[in-house]
Amino acid sequence: MTWNGQWSRRDLFRVSGMGLMGPAYVRAQDAEAPPLFRRRGGRRLYQPPAEASTVGLVKGSDRRQNIYRALKLIEDQVFGAIGDKQILIKPNFVQTSKQLAATHADAIRGILDFLRPHYKKEIIIGEAAATQEGTFAGYKNYGYPDLAKEFPVKLVDLNLGNYQYRYTIGEKNAPTPIRICSSFLDPNLYIISAAVLKTHGFASVTLSLKNMLLGAPINDYKKSDKSQMHRGPHGEPDDILHFNMFHLAQEVFPDLAVIDGFTGMEGDGPSRGTPVDSRIALASTDPVAADTLGARLMGFDAKKILYLSAMADAGMGQGNLDKIKVLGSPTDECSYRFKNSPLLHFSAALEA
Repeated sequence: MTWNGQWSRRDLFRVSGMGLMGPAYVRAQDAEAPPLFRRRGGRRLYQPPAEASTVGLVKGSDRRQNIYRALKLIEDQVFGAIGDKQILIKPNFVQTSKQLAATHADAIRGILDFLRPHYKKEIIIGEAAATQEGTFAGYKNYGYPDLAKEFPVKLVDLNLGNYQYRYTIGEKNAPTPIRICSSFLDPNLYIISAAVLKTHGFASVTLSLKNMLLGAPINDYKKSDKSQMHRGPHGEPDDILHFNMFHLAQEVFPDLAVIDGFTGMEGDGPSRGTPVDSRIALASTDPVAADTLGARLMGFDAKKILYLSAMADAGMGQGNLDKIKVLGSPTDECSYRFKNSPLLHFSAALEA
């Protein structure tokens, strides 16, 4: 497959950092430093990981306990990074009435159980749902109001908050303005992506990174900007989605990845698939590492998933499985063969 008959998709990823962020790249090179990537308004920078990244992995019979135990395995890393920041937990409500497609309240309870002994401030649970029913319909349908009775949390609809404009690549390769929730660009927030282990029709997998990147565009219930992430050169869904996620990730990026795979979804994800009784949980302060391992446990090769391989190549996180230190349950006890989405034009599935 070529880009305008000249470039491959992977070639586009390799040049995109220079084309869209040229001045920052040149300054880094002039200083004889490796290419660096801006994050949340330029206050944080990416560089290739110097050491192995750590992922907590737990398999067990209780969703809430799995999440808690996975986080305890990386406890020092998490609390060493939070500091005085306000915590925002971002669940996945691609659907507001289908629990299999959404972050379960017990997964959030596991995160809150972990945070409560050390973090005394109010915690924000914020989502920007994709459906017209709205974020609070999801909160109600999935039992989230009970969380506010049990913990010092505040439920927020990020679709109705402030936003800032950024660009995606849309029809005819034209830069297209897109509204992004301001919270996802705020350097004073510590953002936890509370994702679900699922397949996806165009991105192959939807884990911690895609949960945040596809949740970031505004849907104000009159107009949704979320579809602009998917819109290719001909106005149809295309693997331009991978490029747009890579580009947006240079500013919109979670601090902590938590992936609930107690019941995963395979096949026609992210909302119409079927359940997988996988019973696992992953947690890492390196979301690229968490998603790379998560993809592998689903039976997929992250090197063939363009947005993940691009982020790893750019130094946004660890994408080399040999350099990912897994704490907790053995990976061979947590490995599955999730069915691909029937919409995929390629397969990232590992060979049997």
